[in-house]
Amino acid sequence: MKTTETPAPLPAEPGASVSTVDVPVPRPGRREREGTVLNVFSHGVLVIWAIMVVMPLAWAVMTSFKDDGSIFGSPWALPDRLHFENWARAWTDANMSDYFLNTVLVVGGSLVGTLVLGSMAAYVLARFDFPGNRFIYYLFIGGMSFPIMLALVPLFYVVNNMGLLNTIHGLILVYIAYSLPFTVFFLTAFFRTLPTSVAEAAFVDGASHTRTFFQIMLPMAKPGLISVGIFNFLGQWNQYMLPTVLNTDPDKKVLTQGLVQLAVSQGYKGDWSGLFAGLVMAMLPVLGAYVVFQRQVVQGLTAGALK
Repeated sequence: MKTTETPAPLPAEPGASVSTVDVPVPRPGRREREGTVLNVFSHGVLVIWAIMVVMPLAWAVMTSFKDDGSIFGSPWALPDRLHFENWARAWTDANMSDYFLNTVLVVGGSLVGTLVLGSMAAYVLARFDFPGNRFIYYLFIGGMSFPIMLALVPLFYVVNNMGLLNTIHGLILVYIAYSLPFTVFFLTAFFRTLPTSVAEAAFVDGASHTRTFFQIMLPMAKPGLISVGIFNFLGQWNQYMLPTVLNTDPDKKVLTQGLVQLAVSQGYKGDWSGLFAGLVMAMLPVLGAYVVFQRQVVQGLTAGALK
């Protein structure tokens, strides 16, 4: 039986017109149009939100380099020159240097203590099953929902009876207790996402629980530690209620108390340029910490969803 082959089409001659078949282009459907409108709307909301956040910060920084006359005469204009004496006056005359140092000591000590104690408690709650595990975990969660305003009066008497009132280390202990519930809640969920095979291999090699935690599991939890550390740093650096109640010594006030003291002590004098300079001094460490560790913060927040 013979088979007939279909001859291949001959190539078109130069200059000859080639007929093309019009292929209908699919039009975007309703779902695609709705997605485009939603993207435009969401991006517009984000742009408006960014302007609302950035504009006050930029205006405060700009105002800190202006004199008092320019602040009221042309509040939205750029400064005629940079008045660095505003920063020097706020740093020395308003004792912002002492307030800044006290804040660094309190926040630094409380941040280290919170991360160490919180990571150890979270590791035990996430990795070991024992009677009362869930009860202790829910106690920490309950601490997150307890208003700090209700605890100020009994907390004052407890700190006073312990002889820790108006002390730096007393304020550090209170900050640690205040930040532990959220730290344990955050890190417990993070430690559950870490692989157990690495810890089991360390136990097989003869490592103790302490060595396994500090040399293996804790370095693996670095993104989560940085994320919760940034959140605690923001809350502790901007804390005003606790130091106001527990720290009335003028020589041991923190930065938030110093800003209020700077605003109140002016009276009718109105050193607004120095006040804005002190305000920017208080904002710079927080902005700097977030700019440096913003990638680690995002990694820590998304690590549980990606694993």
